[in-house]
Amino acid sequence: MSLTIAIVGRPNVGKSTLFNRLVGRRLALVDDTPGMTRDWRSSEASVGGLRFTVLDTAGLEEAAVDSLEARMRRQTEQAITDADVILFLIDARAGVTPLDHHFADWLRQRDQPVILIANKAEGQSGTAGVLDAFSLGLGEPVPLSAEHGEGLADLVEALLPFAADDDDTAGTRDTGPNNAADPSDEATSTDHTVPDHRPIGLAIVGRPNVGKSTLLNALIGETRVLAGPEAGMTRDAIAVDWHWGDRAIRLVDTAGLRKRSRVDSPLEQLAVQDTLRVIRHAHVVTLLMEPEAALERQDLTIARMVLEEGRSLVIGVNKWDITADRQAAIDQLKDRLTTSLPQARGVPWVTLSALTGTGLDRLLNTVVSVYDLWNRRLSTAQLNRWLEEMARRHPPPLIDGRTIKLRYMTQVKARPPTFALWVSKPVALPDSYQRYLVQGLRTTFDLPGIPIRLLLRKGKNPYVTDPHDRGLRK
Repeated sequence: MSLTIAIVGRPNVGKSTLFNRLVGRRLALVDDTPGMTRDWRSSEASVGGLRFTVLDTAGLEEAAVDSLEARMRRQTEQAITDADVILFLIDARAGVTPLDHHFADWLRQRDQPVILIANKAEGQSGTAGVLDAFSLGLGEPVPLSAEHGEGLADLVEALLPFAADDDDTAGTRDTGPNNAADPSDEATSTDHTVPDHRPIGLAIVGRPNVGKSTLLNALIGETRVLAGPEAGMTRDAIAVDWHWGDRAIRLVDTAGLRKRSRVDSPLEQLAVQDTLRVIRHAHVVTLLMEPEAALERQDLTIARMVLEEGRSLVIGVNKWDITADRQAAIDQLKDRLTTSLPQARGVPWVTLSALTGTGLDRLLNTVVSVYDLWNRRLSTAQLNRWLEEMARRHPPPLIDGRTIKLRYMTQVKARPPTFALWVSKPVALPDSYQRYLVQGLRTTFDLPGIPIRLLLRKGKNPYVTDPHDRGLRK
């Protein structure tokens, strides 16, 4: 089995910085504020030829049983239960603290081996802290600087005795929606859904305190991320690999998105940037909202952002179990969709309760259906038959006394469906006529709510060799 490593320590000793260093990219948010990380996260890492799974955890603190800090500690305990090795970080510049001693005693009671890491060991002050670390009784500390990448060779040497002997530790790097190449950019001439065995990247987004973390926990059936009445609980975007039936899904919980004018904290700004990154790399985005405030201005801003990025969108109306006037909520939602999101007519919506589990299967069925539509390809032949019929029903306008010619159309990529249209005068084709074509694609080929991109190209049909053939070719 592959090696799993958990990074633990008191707040602000550099756990997330080391996590990012091992992973090779900035997945975890890093800030000088203690307690930045609240939920544990995992990723594949590779350093010095050694490949393993690394877990970033919240800072260990002593706190009251029902406090947020206590819930964070329970999350950390859950994360390290299945770890093969624990990396216990201390701050070499600050020296060993009473809290370090307390948690060193706690770690000695666990079954997993512990490697003591003296982080921030660069400079003379760091050297003194390394020597002080021997007092923890966890063996010889490994000095390193996660921020500057110094000492990683010593860390690899300390990890090698725990590495599995089989080939699992030589697995591939993370190929989730955050960094996977998209193979769907190649054009094809048939109408089908692109076979794709990778996980569906499903991001859960919305305003603060609408139940995003509760929804993720309900879907996977365990308390994987912190959830509670406190607004702004989630900071990092947390990805969880999961299976629903025979479909692999990578769920991503994100921080709540408030109006830009209300985002004044540097921590919240980092969290917002992380959420936007997740949206850009997702396949399907579930926009979660409450019934009484469905599709308010901020929700519409998020929805438009998702569609502009070319992601498929599903609206989840949460807390349906406590909604007093359900019909009024439905009428309001339908009206907002019609008037405020006409560019994605037919966006699916699902009512649910993350707290009771009602409607979760309907939500996932909708997500899979939308994902398959997002991957759909249409044949060139049927597209050009359709284009000829659309031009016959509603001819393009006259420009300088001459009709704009619609010469040829083909689908150049999926995810989202993107079509190239060869036109005699692309610049002169009105936006209203382009919308007419997009809505026709959506209606004729059953693509409700899917973002559709139409690219105009100048010239004749590039596949026609007859110079006298200036129109559509059957």
